[in-house]
Order: sequence, then C-alpha cells, then structure tokens
Amino acid sequence: MPSPAEPFVFPRTGMESKNRAVLAAMTNKQSNDDGTLSEDEVNWLLMRAQGGFGIVTTAATHVTPGGKSWKGEMGVWGDHHIPGLTKLADGIRGHGAISLAQIFHGGMSAPESLTGQQPISASQNPLSDGMEGESREVTNDEIEDLISSFGDAAVRCAEAGFDGVELHGAHGYLICQFLGEATNRRDDEWGGDISSRSRFLLRIIEQVRSRAPEGFLVGVRISPEHRRVGVRLEDSLDLAEILADAGIDFLHISCWDCSWRSSEFPEDPRTLTEWFSDRVGDSVPIISAGAIWSTSDAQGVIGHGADMIAVARAAIGHHDWASNMADPEYDPQRPPFSASHLISQGLSETFVDYMRSWKGFVE
Repeated sequence: MPSPAEPFVFPRTGMESKNRAVLAAMTNKQSNDDGTLSEDEVNWLLMRAQGGFGIVTTAATHVTPGGKSWKGEMGVWGDHHIPGLTKLADGIRGHGAISLAQIFHGGMSAPESLTGQQPISASQNPLSDGMEGESREVTNDEIEDLISSFGDAAVRCAEAGFDGVELHGAHGYLICQFLGEATNRRDDEWGGDISSRSRFLLRIIEQVRSRAPEGFLVGVRISPEHRRVGVRLEDSLDLAEILADAGIDFLHISCWDCSWRSSEFPEDPRTLTEWFSDRVGDSVPIISAGAIWSTSDAQGVIGHGADMIAVARAAIGHHDWASNMADPEYDPQRPPFSASHLISQGLSETFVDYMRSWKGFVE
C-alpha cells in the first residue's frame, strides 16, 4: 500500500504529483467583487503550495456572472480574470505543485441578491439556504450556453497556465442539481435515469476536452449521497462508471468524513471510499476527502482504496500539513484555533471571520 508521501502519476497524461496530498477547494470569501483574485487569496493558496501539497485546488470559481453563490467568490467568466489566475498558476508551479481550478455554477444556490437574476436549475425547485421563491427551469438553449461557458472557463484556466480543472458536481450546485432525481424532474434528454441526468456533466467534459490542450487534467468532484437534491449512492456508483468510461483523470468523492458508511445502506460495513474503490478503483484514480487530520487517517483512507487524499480543515490550520505525511506519527492540533494562529497560517481577517461560522473552529 502506498504512503501518502509517495508520488502519484495520472495514467492518461503521465503528469506526476510529488505526493498524494491534495488541497481541496475551499470557500474563503477573499476574492474581489468582480471575481478577480485578491492578494490575500493568492497568498493563502501559495502558502499551501509552499507547504508541500502535491496538488493545490482553488476555491469554487463561477463560470458565468449568474452562477455566483457567495460574496468574495472568485470568477473565471471573463478575460479580466486571466492575469490573476496566471500569477497564481505560476506561483503554484514554482513550488513544484499541480494547479487545479474548481469550476462551477451555483444554480439554485446562486442568490438573486448577488447576481441580479432569478436562480436557475434543472427544474423549477423551491430555493433553500435562506432564500425565498423558486428556481427557474433552464431551457435547452440555455443548457447549451452553460456547457459552452464551462468550456470557455477551462480555456481561460489553460491560458493562465493551470494544469487542469475540477468540475464541481457535488454539494448541491448546478451540476449536482442535474444529477439529483429530486431537483431534475425533466422529461427531455437532460432528465430521466442517471445516464440521462448525467448528460449535462458529460457534455461539459466533452466541451472541456475538445478545447483544452492535450494533457490538461479534467476531473470531477461528486457527493456520493445528497438527500436534498436526490443523489443516491447506487446512482453515484453508476455515475462513477459512466465517468470512468468517459476517461476523466480523477474522481473526487466528497465524504465529509471518510470513516462514514452509507446512510442508505447502514448495515454494510464499507466506508464510502470502499464502495467506490470496489466499483471503479481499477478504472479511474480516486481522491477521497473528509475529516482527515493525521498521517494515520490519510493512510487509512488510502487503505480503503483512495489513490490520493484531499484535506480542507487540516490545511486551514496547518499550511505545511502535506510536508508531514512522511512521519507516521504526525497528528496535528485540531480546532479550535486562535485567530492569531490562523492569520499566521496565511488566512486574512476576512477568511478568519468566515471560519467563525464553522462551529468550534475559531476560539
């Protein structure tokens, strides 16, 4: 069984990560109002690259102005974003890490108060997250435009020097809304069973692949189970096979806690990582994320079939987390953290304020 400190080579492209530690995409609310990267956000990410992560992933970045889900969110919908993206990609490369931009659209989680537009979704759905009203069902022409927007975003990332993109199909955002049977009740080519509900995602993958350079990484992050939008484990496993057949470079499963079993099949002793490893472990590299803190945690998830492990909270508290993966005894401090400690780890006051909304994270 490989160590999390060992290199990983992506089979399709031959691109090598110096270790198996991935900085997961994290909301940090540090971008400028026009979606351009701030110095604070660049510094936060470069500190993690310097701290030894093999792969550094940006926060979710919206592909159209109408896809913005929160204040301080980075964008990739215009060419004015390219200079900041270039500075970031150059810096990550300078520290020997692979750079990924996580591209997405918020769908019905993109509030009208931010975008000036009624939120959209696969179908007309009641809004959540404190918003009132309903989303509007997108038309076929709008779906085609959205697919093109994902392609445009990937091209901008490639022009800026990024090594690849992660398509955000998790956590209830637009791609996830198309995948879920509760939020996608369409009776056309974009709805139905999982093979049809995944058509939007597959067309995005095709669009990105056809327009990005050869060797550009294209991966997908999914939620194995997501009750609110109607994502079920069996559909997610079928989706994993569909995506493996489509030739994606990695599948990133967002488990929240990698020790968790399926909520749908609680009698099954397998963790979610094991479910996916059993189904597609020989077909596509798997990244697994959720409550990984120690080297022992990371090694355990790899033992369950993950090829790489992604961390968020541990990396917020410890910018050099990845550089400690060769130490089998490494078990870093866990929350709560003092505000001064977090600032010493490269967080701005804005980011620290956001982390105060995570119960028990900041003292």
